[in-house]
Amino acid sequence: MKIKSYFNYYNRYLYLKCINIYIIIILIIFESPLYNNYNFCLMCADRSFLDYRCDDCSVENIFKGLKIVSKEKTLNEIIVNRKSITRFGDGEYRIIYGEKAGFQNYNETLSKKLLEILNSDEKNLLIGINIPYKKKDLNERSDASKIFWKKYFFKNKLKIARIINKKKVYYSSLISRFYSIFKDRTNSREYITNFKKIWNNRNVLIIEGEKTRVGIGNDLLNNSNSIKRIICPTVNAFNVYEKIISSVLHFDNNVLILIALGPTATALAYDLHKLNYQTIDIGHIDIEYELYLRKANNMIPIPSKFVFEARGGTNNISNITDIKYYEQIAFKILN
Repeated sequence: MKIKSYFNYYNRYLYLKCINIYIIIILIIFESPLYNNYNFCLMCADRSFLDYRCDDCSVENIFKGLKIVSKEKTLNEIIVNRKSITRFGDGEYRIIYGEKAGFQNYNETLSKKLLEILNSDEKNLLIGINIPYKKKDLNERSDASKIFWKKYFFKNKLKIARIINKKKVYYSSLISRFYSIFKDRTNSREYITNFKKIWNNRNVLIIEGEKTRVGIGNDLLNNSNSIKRIICPTVNAFNVYEKIISSVLHFDNNVLILIALGPTATALAYDLHKLNYQTIDIGHIDIEYELYLRKANNMIPIPSKFVFEARGGTNNISNITDIKYYEQIAFKILN
């Protein structure tokens, strides 16, 4: 009886396996969106197509073959070839799949635009992403960054895999994260010296949040030729998106645009690049530089600047007394 029961079980197993294979073949032939959602690793091909969780699939299997150019080579493309860059991190991913991201509420228009950008092929525009899926990449991170991304991948690996194009060459969004998230910080001085070449002797236009204040209180932008600023809301800046675009059009195309405005910066860098500006989504470069100057081991509040990731970093922010900062403000768009 045991032998007969075993063969009955084995026959049922073969039957189900054959049915599963036939279904996958049909889905492949007709290029079904359902199949495309599972086209990540070999493990998925051996599953029932109704089981979409992929809990057993490792991050490295899901993202195997994904090409991300290093942050050093990405930076070189920007400096030498004057390319623009728009950047994606966990906040931008969250908005694409329908969630709030830090200081930007979910917005359907922004979500669709970000997904468009992530898969775009604009000439001379680099699409920067941050997906540290390899063990080697994670081991280079600080303990806090490593823990964050392990938890994030555990919850969101399949969501991210569905929105990226594995046939596309991406660049590193970590050009602005040279200090706080890495264990080895020995090359920080050399890196920031190289980074500053982006705006060397250039006329700079900064698009930033009301309390971001890039380059104020440090020498980050001292080698630029001139600085103008467009001041935007600290929270939900996408609400005034069209006004920001309109204000930029008052400047000629020779100006270098630096943007520090959360997920809105990702969209702006894309749209302004298409208007023939060189645009750099600089993200946290100013805060990273402040941490470097202070030799801080983790995120800390900076007295005169909005630091969302630091405990207490958004409270009791002091006013700016440097008159040059106010002279640099060309437009103030807060609502």
